[in-house]
Amino acid sequence: MPDQVNVSNGEQQRALWLGTFAFTVCFAVWTLFSIIGIQIKQQLALNDTEFGLLVATPVLTGSLSRTLLGIWADQFGGRRILALVMLSSAVATWLLTWAASYPMFLLAALFMGLAGGSFPVGIAYVASWFPARRQGTALGIFGAGNVGAAVTSLLAPTVMVAYGWMAVARTWSVGLALAAVVFYAFSKEDPLRAARRTSGVASMPFLKQIEPLKNLQVWRFSLYYFFVFGGFVALALWLPRFLIGAYGLDIEAAGMVAAFYTLPASLFRAGGGWLSDRIGARRVMYWTFSVGALCTLLLSYPDTRYLVKGVHGDLSFHLALGVVPFTVLVFVLGFFMSLGKAAVYKHIPVYYPSHVGAVGGMVGMIGGLGGFVLPITFGALNDLVGVWTSCFMLLFVLVTCALAWMHFAIRRMERRQFPQVGRAGDLPEIMAARERA
Repeated sequence: MPDQVNVSNGEQQRALWLGTFAFTVCFAVWTLFSIIGIQIKQQLALNDTEFGLLVATPVLTGSLSRTLLGIWADQFGGRRILALVMLSSAVATWLLTWAASYPMFLLAALFMGLAGGSFPVGIAYVASWFPARRQGTALGIFGAGNVGAAVTSLLAPTVMVAYGWMAVARTWSVGLALAAVVFYAFSKEDPLRAARRTSGVASMPFLKQIEPLKNLQVWRFSLYYFFVFGGFVALALWLPRFLIGAYGLDIEAAGMVAAFYTLPASLFRAGGGWLSDRIGARRVMYWTFSVGALCTLLLSYPDTRYLVKGVHGDLSFHLALGVVPFTVLVFVLGFFMSLGKAAVYKHIPVYYPSHVGAVGGMVGMIGGLGGFVLPITFGALNDLVGVWTSCFMLLFVLVTCALAWMHFAIRRMERRQFPQVGRAGDLPEIMAARERA
């Protein structure tokens, strides 16, 4: 671990901020279809299911590639792999402008999705520079690169209205390529890999790296991330379409309101890492799931008109969320999801310090698959059920399942480890971190 490597504070900060910058640009490209997909939907006359598949396709590649890219980051160094991922995604984004049919758009979107694979690579790179007691905060700051989704929501509509979706794709492509050059030119090789090269120690064998993936705990962490990250990506992609359809907003206004969700769901991730370091990731996850369940329950209530048989005649009234209360609720939801994203990844270097790339890649892959599956499901629910808020109904079911599994798993662990009191005197992740500090 970095405690055993001679690393200055300046080198740590440079690695952290360059990694965060690179991830922010990658995420802006990864969620690009949330905006340009609106115009492509009109151009190709797509239904909501086809639109959901289109916006979700980059997420599929970004998710499925995460485990392998995380392992490669452990083996070959995060600096090199991250730069290659960024350049490959930049080329695919430029080639998107050559697509002329729906299958061609889907194919181009698959390759664009490599930008989402930057996450476990960056996690492995940044974590290697920091001791365990500071990794929660560092990874929280890095994860705030999710703000790239807000950058796209705020800036892409203006460019698209003025010049068309192709100009957006080309601009974001050039920006990603330049960011790759800047990152590689100014970053340094991570200290663990540099130490291995100097000492001649070989990288951990592949089968040894993936050994922790057989643990049920890893899959439980993955379910948490399926909601806090997969749900975040899904809503970041879906909200512009939802706001245009449910509230009749134009694309620029929809992008602005969507940013009220994506900004807190990104920027406050650093706060989630800080809280996880100090009060424990477990407690932060309880906050996230409890508030998430409440928010999605309120958001799932459909626009409803009631007709009641009264004593003196029929009584009618109308219940619906306006744009302002909707915006407030998604802001709160995004805030707590950002805390949860950091809390999930706080667990990984604590419980699996030698397998951050592999375990982080698996958790990220499952979470990313949520960002692929959920938008398609949102579109299918629109087409089949015909209720705009059905997307939030699905999220409510998902978050309550995650909360229940987490609670019963923790209670079982506490009874096993602390049978005399039935509850832990301190949070396990904090105890482990203090032992290594």
